[in-house]
Amino acid sequence: MLACNPRDRATGEASPARTVSSAAATASVAPVVSLLEARLDNPAAYVPPQCYTQTRDADGTVHNPCFTCHTRAERPNFVDDEALQIHYDFRAPARENRWMNLYVDRRADVAAVTDEEILRYVRTSNYRAGERLLLAETLHPRQGGKLPEVWDVDHDGRWGGYVPDAHFDFDEHGFDRDPKGAPTGWRAYAYYPFPGVFFPTNGSAGDVLLRLPAAFREGEDGRYDPTVYRVNLALTEALIKRRDVAIEAVDEEALGVDLDQDGKRGRATRVAFRPEAMRYVGRARLEQAAGKIALEPGLFPGGTELLHSVRYLDVVNGEVTMAARFKELRYARKAAWVSSDKLAELAAAEARELRDYPDRLERMLGEPEHGLSNGQGWLYQGFIEDRDGALRPQTLEETTFCMGCHRGVGATTDGVFSFRRKLDASAQAEGWFHWTQHGLRGLAEPQAADGRYEYTFYLEQNGAGDDLRDNEEVIAKFFDGQALRPDVVARLHGDIAELLLPSPQRALMLDATYRSIVLAQSFTRGRDATLTPAARVHRRVEPHQATGIITPVAAPLAPRPAFTP
Repeated sequence: MLACNPRDRATGEASPARTVSSAAATASVAPVVSLLEARLDNPAAYVPPQCYTQTRDADGTVHNPCFTCHTRAERPNFVDDEALQIHYDFRAPARENRWMNLYVDRRADVAAVTDEEILRYVRTSNYRAGERLLLAETLHPRQGGKLPEVWDVDHDGRWGGYVPDAHFDFDEHGFDRDPKGAPTGWRAYAYYPFPGVFFPTNGSAGDVLLRLPAAFREGEDGRYDPTVYRVNLALTEALIKRRDVAIEAVDEEALGVDLDQDGKRGRATRVAFRPEAMRYVGRARLEQAAGKIALEPGLFPGGTELLHSVRYLDVVNGEVTMAARFKELRYARKAAWVSSDKLAELAAAEARELRDYPDRLERMLGEPEHGLSNGQGWLYQGFIEDRDGALRPQTLEETTFCMGCHRGVGATTDGVFSFRRKLDASAQAEGWFHWTQHGLRGLAEPQAADGRYEYTFYLEQNGAGDDLRDNEEVIAKFFDGQALRPDVVARLHGDIAELLLPSPQRALMLDATYRSIVLAQSFTRGRDATLTPAARVHRRVEPHQATGIITPVAAPLAPRPAFTP
C-alpha cells in the first residue's frame, strides 16, 4: 500500500525536513526492481499466512483474530482497513493460499531430533563469536574473499546494504556497547508483544533496538552526549505515543529547551507532548531551527533505524527464555522524510488505484541488497538462516513477506508496531532494556484507559492464543469450551508470561519444527512453526468472502503502565 509507479525512481536521499515526492517516498533504492516485473513463486507474498485463518468454526461460532491489525488508524496512518474484519477482500492473485508449509506434517522430523540436539543448536549464536560479528564478516569478506553474486544485486563487488554493527551488549540504560565500551548508538527497548504471532508461545522470541541519527546523539558542539541522546529518544517516544513521557531530571537551561512546557527553564522530569512547541535538543535542535529536521506527531525522525532479531526459544532451569541463535535479523531505515500531508495524498492515490484496479497486485520498489521501500520513506531488509544455520541476506521474495504488515495496516504507527507499545517510565530502566536483562516473567497485563485488559480481550475475541487459531496448549489452558477460565485469566492479569510463554516441551518442539523449515530452505512456502497440518486455515478464499464477523471491533487503546513507581 502507499506505493508508487514502478517506473519511478528516487534520485537521491531526501533532506529529512522536506516533504518528498511520491517517487522519493520509495526512498533511495538502486537499482530499482518492481515486483510486477519479478517472478515470484507467490505473487502475493506480502499477504501473510494469518490472513487466511478461518474465523468460523464448524458449529458456526465466529471468532475475530483480525482486529489486532485491521482497524481504523490514527493520523498520520491513513489506512482505514477495519472492513477486512468483515470480508476476505483479497486481490485476485492473493485468493489462493500459497503458504503450503502450513499443511506439512512435521511430527516425524521433530521426533528424530533429541532435546539435547536442539538445545545445543539454539544455544550456539550465529550472530556473534566473542567480539566478532559473524554476519558482518559474511557481508564484508576478508581479503581474497568474494561476495556471492546472488547477493550483489548491483554487481559492484560489495554489499551495499546494512552491515550489522550492534553487539547486543547492553549497559544498565539499554545502550549497546562495542568491545571497547564505546556506544554504537543502538538502544534496546522493552515492549508489550503484539497479540498473536509475536507471542513466544507461537514460536519465536523477539527484540527491537532503535538508533537515531548522529545529530540526535550529539551536543551542539558535535560531540556524543548521552543526556542529549536520552532526551531526544524521550521526545521521539512522546511523539509516537502522543502523550507526556517521564524522564530523569535534566537541566533545561543547559539544553536550551523548555521540555515540560511550564514556561521556564528549570529542572524537567517529563517531556510534554505539545507538538507545536516541541524542540529536539543538541545538534538536532540547531538543525531543526535551520529547517533541516522536521517534527510531527506519530512520525519518527528522518534517518531513524530499527533492528529486530527473531530468535529461537531456550529453556533454562525449566523457564523458557530467548535463545542466542537468530532465526532472522530484520532492519529498517527511514531513508526519506514523508510528511503527514504527503502520506494522506499517497493513501488517497492508493485508494483510487484499488477502486479502479481491484485485482492488480500491490506494487513495491526495491531489491534485497539495498532494501524494499514501503512507500512511506522506510527501507526494509532481512537476513535469515541458510541450511547450515548461518545468517544470509533474504531473497527478494523472502523480503516481500515482510512488507504486507509494514506497508499499510491500521495498527501501525509510521509503519512500526512495537515502539508505541514500549513500557513506560515506571518500568525498569524506564522501559529501556533488553529482554536478556529482564524477561517477560512478572510483567502485568497491559490495561487500557477504559479498563479493558488487552490480552484477555484478544483471547475473548479470537477464542485462541494465536492468529492461526492452532495453539492447542493455550486453548486447553485458558478455555473451558468457549468460555475463558477465570482463575487462569486472573493470573494473566498479574503476569503476561502465563499466556506468552509456552511450556518447555512445546518450546523445544517449536524449535525443532522451525529447524526443519531451515533445512528445507522453504521460507517462501511459510515460516510458521506448525507441527501438524493447520486445521483452521483456508486454502482458498472467494471474492469478497464473508468472515462471519458482523461488526468490526477496536483493540483496547493506549495501555496503561503495568508497573508502579
